[in-house]
Amino acid sequence: MKVKEMQKNKPVFHSTKVKLDVSDRTIRGFTYVFVSIFAILCIIPFWMIIASSFSTEAAIRRSGFTLWPTNFSTFSYSLIFRSPDQMIGAYVVTILMTLIGTTVGLFVVSMTGYALQRKDFPFRNGISFYIYFTSLFSAGLVPFYYLMVKVYGLKDSYWAVLLPLLMSPWLIILMKNYVKAIPHEITESGKIDGAGDFRIFWSLIVPSMTPALATIGLFLALGYWNEWYYSSLFLGSQVTYRPLQYQLYNIINKVAALKNSLAATQLVLDDLPSETLKMATATLATGPIILLYPFVQKYFVAGLTVGAVKG
Repeated sequence: MKVKEMQKNKPVFHSTKVKLDVSDRTIRGFTYVFVSIFAILCIIPFWMIIASSFSTEAAIRRSGFTLWPTNFSTFSYSLIFRSPDQMIGAYVVTILMTLIGTTVGLFVVSMTGYALQRKDFPFRNGISFYIYFTSLFSAGLVPFYYLMVKVYGLKDSYWAVLLPLLMSPWLIILMKNYVKAIPHEITESGKIDGAGDFRIFWSLIVPSMTPALATIGLFLALGYWNEWYYSSLFLGSQVTYRPLQYQLYNIINKVAALKNSLAATQLVLDDLPSETLKMATATLATGPIILLYPFVQKYFVAGLTVGAVKG
């Protein structure tokens, strides 16, 4: 009997739907249409790149870039993958460098940002000024090259590409400003419970840094994936596999040099790709990394907003 009475007296919750008037529906409809049109306009350039990469060079010169392949051809891709082991090795090197560099960079940047905002850290102002100072002034290319090659001995080593991109002053400042929003009482409560500094950082602070970690992780991943400049400086002929961007850059330069030499000898090959090759390399370089953004999009805006508001 008591159970039946409790079921009778149990409160019933009714879901209430908010009714929108005509003006709200109109505004929402215009918003959806505007966002849809804007999304399509953002997709069109990338779609044109893909379509042009499957066109012939003669069709590009004749009709320009179109939304659909003209005289469908895969010659540019076959030229890029003429040495498949080099391309596969380039992808493997780039993926490993992106994973290792992003993981280690997040660990270093997050620890540095957390330490610099700790009020009980005596050297935080001096170190913060040093980091900010390096973002305004640099010694230049020649001292940097001498340091990496002569002092550190990193010529023809992947470490010469990994180390310079691990952390940047802007990423450290962004992380420091975000960690300021985390209450200092969390650190004090960990100390009261007898936890060490690293245990406090790993168990209490890191779970609260998800938006900042996702934002900075995306910047680091994009930096490593698109890297080619340090590779051109430090990775010579002794390296078997080069990063993807540098490998594609070399292919474009070789084809351009071949076309120039043929033009000098008055032997012009119309089928030798130039523009379509650039479109193919852009597709191969952009396609994989662009799939990463949807997974961190919801954290990206939050991380940038908090880092920008806090001073």
